[in-house]
Amino acid sequence: MTESCALAGKSCIPCKGGVPPLSGKELTALAEQLSPEWSVESGHHLTCTYTFKNFKQALAFTNAIGEVAEHENHHPEITLTWGLVTARIWTHKIDGLTESDFILAAKISALEKPTS
Repeated sequence: MTESCALAGKSCIPCKGGVPPLSGKELTALAEQLSPEWSVESGHHLTCTYTFKNFKQALAFTNAIGEVAEHENHHPEITLTWGLVTARIWTHKIDGLTESDFILAAKISALEKPTS
């Protein structure tokens, strides 16, 4: 099992605030567990863009992300355009990253990409 798969096997925990965002070694260690398509932007959020052959595939993937987000009760910012889906994840309550953000990113990475 890869580390990313280990993250994908966890569940997001709702943040009640009052905790500092991840930084330093903790942030780096979790970032290294994600697939290389994900990037940490300004130590504040995670971003990944997926490409598809058409709008229909991109929309299907967007809906799949939405299903995961609802199940985890952790909701990313999703941008859908023709053939592209970009996911941005951070914990709004603390305006930064928590382990749950990395868990959601790993779950998104594990989704099957639509092919038709």
